[in-house]
Amino acid sequence: MSNQSVQTVTTSADKAKLALAALAITAGVVGFYALAGQSGLIRAAALVGGLLLAVVFAWTSQMGRDFVGFARESVRETKKVVWPSRKEATQITGVVFGFVVVMAIFLWGTDKLLEVVLYSLILGWR
Repeated sequence: MSNQSVQTVTTSADKAKLALAALAITAGVVGFYALAGQSGLIRAAALVGGLLLAVVFAWTSQMGRDFVGFARESVRETKKVVWPSRKEATQITGVVFGFVVVMAIFLWGTDKLLEVVLYSLILGWR
């Protein structure tokens, strides 16, 4: 876990950078569709260019740097996880599959029992 304190204060410059990032994404998407008559490479370049420009704007803001730090810390934490072996994962999957089958049969049986009780015994429709 992180021992960093949480700060939610952002400056107006950071907000402007994030607004520019959103505008760059929008411009890239609009450019992609506006260049419908051009080749796919030019359209993709417009989209990727807008996304890269947005990443640059977001990276220079404090929120962007905080996000990068969070992502790095998340990767570090996932490296600490003890993942199950293939055999354990297969066994757990089998148990889950078996439980699902048993629950499906139980719910089907309950549905049929309620159907018989409701329609045959109470309403007398059958």
